Amino acid sequence: MQEHKATNIRWHAGEVTRAQREALLGQRGCTIWMTGYSASGKSTIAAALERELLQRGHHAYRLDGDNIRHGLSRDLGFSAEDRAENIRRIGEVAKLFADAGIITIASFISPYRADRESVRASHAEASIPFLETFISCPIEVAERRDPKGLYRKARAGELKGFTGIDDPYEAPLNPEMELKTDELTVGESVGLILARLQEDGLLHPAQQ
Repeated sequence: MQEHKATNIRWHAGEVTRAQREALLGQRGCTIWMTGYSASGKSTIAAALERELLQRGHHAYRLDGDNIRHGLSRDLGFSAEDRAENIRRIGEVAKLFADAGIITIASFISPYRADRESVRASHAEASIPFLETFISCPIEVAERRDPKGLYRKARAGELKGFTGIDDPYEAPLNPEMELKTDELTVGESVGLILARLQEDGLLHPAQQ
């Protein structure tokens, strides 16, 4: 956990509670954190899930790894330190969205277990549901897909520190969900996530 550099600050609570926002929206805010190799299917599933939730009348928003690096994290590279800071930032953003009652879908490689656990801990501290979702795909399958040509560049030595090639990926030990995308279709994966949200009571009005 990073220490605060700012001084003379305090959290300013508003006059609207999370329960009131969730009752209005008819759902509970939460973060669905998708982690896995590049080309494992995270972004595709996240986009399909967001669309399906909205079509069903739920408020959802997708936070995508590449998109975040166009703005919020444009100053960060891909060193272990920068990756950790990127995940810390998006974890805080996801927590704020979820606090607003939005079903937040975070789609990030997030290769280091400690970084993901830090995000989980910050959600737990705020009593916000956090569903780590392992988009499980053998590295050889992801490499065959390679829609951006990144694995090819990494193999050729043109891309350093690439997860799964010359940088490690630490798979979740006890994720809330594991979706084996070499076996499941996108629709089946979305269906399993929706079933879990329903099971956990996240698509129903919050209890007052």
